[in-house]
Amino acid sequence: MKKTTRRTLIEYGIFILIALVLYLTGKHTEVVGFLQRRLLATGIMNASVDNPAKGVESTSPMADLAMTLIDSKGKQVNLETFRGKVIFLNIWATLCPPCIAEMPSIHELYKKLGNDVQFVMISVDNDFETAKRFRERKEYSFEIYSLVSSMPTMYQTKSIPSTFVIDTEGRLVYQHQGMADYNTDPFIQFLRELK
Repeated sequence: MKKTTRRTLIEYGIFILIALVLYLTGKHTEVVGFLQRRLLATGIMNASVDNPAKGVESTSPMADLAMTLIDSKGKQVNLETFRGKVIFLNIWATLCPPCIAEMPSIHELYKKLGNDVQFVMISVDNDFETAKRFRERKEYSFEIYSLVSSMPTMYQTKSIPSTFVIDTEGRLVYQHQGMADYNTDPFIQFLRELK
């Protein structure tokens, strides 16, 4: 066997071994999420708010607030409870690298607007305990929720993460499927104008 061929096989073997170890230990999601976070940092995947909040309300559909959730402390909450506040609703899971990638920007957004905007971070993990441990490990201070009732049709999506914004009148004024950086000046301004 040629030296170059043997060297190439060894390199591939090491790469496969690393990938296998990451997969078997469950760390592959974190690694892929980290790489996607670097992509978000470039700014090419910022949340697009081409249509500013002013004037959107009249053409936006009413949001379905008939959803029962349970928070990380075990308290049941109905989405209707948050009517009158701007709601940032994000559907995510711990096994979803794009979800992991966008979480730091959402946390930064929460730290800036958490008093003015209701953050509803809905985990669709099969085991809510996994999501709670993830939040603790990452030291995210926003509350996380799990569904008790079924997901209303308007929020059902095959793509996670998915994000929806509901204004103070209860209208669905923004939706985005896939990861994005929400901690940007235009998006913050968008949310502030909804109050």
